[in-house]
Amino acid sequence: MTQQNPPTAVTDPRLLRLAPEDNVAVATTTIDAGETILIDGRPVRLAERIPTGHKLAIRPIAPGEQVVKYGAPIGSATQAIEPGQYVHTHNVKSDYLPTYTRDHAAPV
Repeated sequence: MTQQNPPTAVTDPRLLRLAPEDNVAVATTTIDAGETILIDGRPVRLAERIPTGHKLAIRPIAPGEQVVKYGAPIGSATQAIEPGQYVHTHNVKSDYLPTYTRDHAAPV
């Protein structure tokens, strides 16, 4: 049996953790770069702006590790993601659908 990490405490009212096993939280309002959030009672200063409805890591996520939201895997980290870091297509790939970036876009 695999030992699971204890749930991370997200106490900042601007963040919503959707399930206890999630390793990301959702911003309920835009949080600007330079602002401080609390994760596990520790202050974390944001390096990037997190738009409303977008995700940020609430614990370290290793390259290749699944990103979990709603208690379900939504993709895998393409690089190390630190607590408080913006989680989006620049550092996560879908395990289910192709992930497209600008360099894959059709010419206009």
